[in-house]
Amino acid sequence: MHSSRLCALLIDCRVSDVDQAARFWADALGRGIDPDHPGTRGNYRMLATPPDEPIVQIQRVEHESRVHIDIETDDIPAEVARLEALGAQVVDRLERWVVMQAPTGQRFCVVRVQRPGFPKNATQWD
Repeated sequence: MHSSRLCALLIDCRVSDVDQAARFWADALGRGIDPDHPGTRGNYRMLATPPDEPIVQIQRVEHESRVHIDIETDDIPAEVARLEALGAQVVDRLERWVVMQAPTGQRFCVVRVQRPGFPKNATQWD
């Protein structure tokens, strides 16, 4: 058995200035940028997020701008297998997460547990 839940909304920005993109989205969503969050580094900026809400992260990317979700789990291989059985496909297996594509075309990531309080609000799978 394993558990999983929605972890994060990632706003992928094909821009040269990730700080400018983060300021826009922080203002648009009414949240501050969290410069002290360990996820704020390099091409990533974290927005301040209440503990019971999904993380919002801005990231500079080379592909087209888009929004994607992360699903966090206590067992990445089991969650990937579950999603493959639903029709998703693995696009890339990276060191700490797996990029997948839904049968409807959207890309998303399966990641290790990121938010505090896990498994609160997670679904337990057999």
